[in-house]
Amino acid sequence: MNLEMVMQELEALGKERTKKIYLSNGAHEPLFGVATGQMKPIFRKIKLNQPLAEQLYATGNYDAMYFAGVIAEPKAMTEADFERWIDGAYFYMLSDFVVAVTLAESDIAQEVADNWIASDIELRMSAGWSCYCWLLGNRPDREFSEEKIANMLEIVKNTIHDAPERTKYSMNNFLYTVGVSYLPLHDMAVEIAKEVCPVEVSHGSAKSKFLNALVNIQKAEDKGQLGFKRKHVRC
Repeated sequence: MNLEMVMQELEALGKERTKKIYLSNGAHEPLFGVATGQMKPIFRKIKLNQPLAEQLYATGNYDAMYFAGVIAEPKAMTEADFERWIDGAYFYMLSDFVVAVTLAESDIAQEVADNWIASDIELRMSAGWSCYCWLLGNRPDREFSEEKIANMLEIVKNTIHDAPERTKYSMNNFLYTVGVSYLPLHDMAVEIAKEVCPVEVSHGSAKSKFLNALVNIQKAEDKGQLGFKRKHVRC
């Protein structure tokens, strides 16, 4: 299948209700409103295809950009490729659930995510922290430096309340993920969560939301989920 054929199939799957949901979360035109589960039959026909993924991502169409992440070949992508993708990620559903997820399956994930976390640019920071969530929730604990993850927890403790709004979500999720999926620092994550939670996130004119990693860590512990690892990052 070529770009035109995929775009036609995506357009045929679009639903106005789904489109409105995406728009309310920050997406903008062009987009069709395709539920992610509806993309699986197209994926089964295409499998992984990096050149086509690049073409789809470059359209600027949200549904096409999401599907690009589904068929991308992360290990074939360079740092420059990921920089181009994060540059095009104009809202969190792209930065955190397309770019960060794709990066998490690459061999350069930590290096790139570290640079994004240090960038002071909201969606780059959010993608960087989110990437670590995907990594910690999938890869064996031995693949991470305990000292490095501990230092990242200290950064969360010292900066989460002053971080950009979207970044707060990802930092809170990082705190939760360490507490549940990275057993060497479970206790440290719990202690820091006790100190910083709840975390207030402003939604402009809308009512503030309060994030609480501690409550969610405790729920996971009650369900016997400590040490949980995903079999796959991408579904």
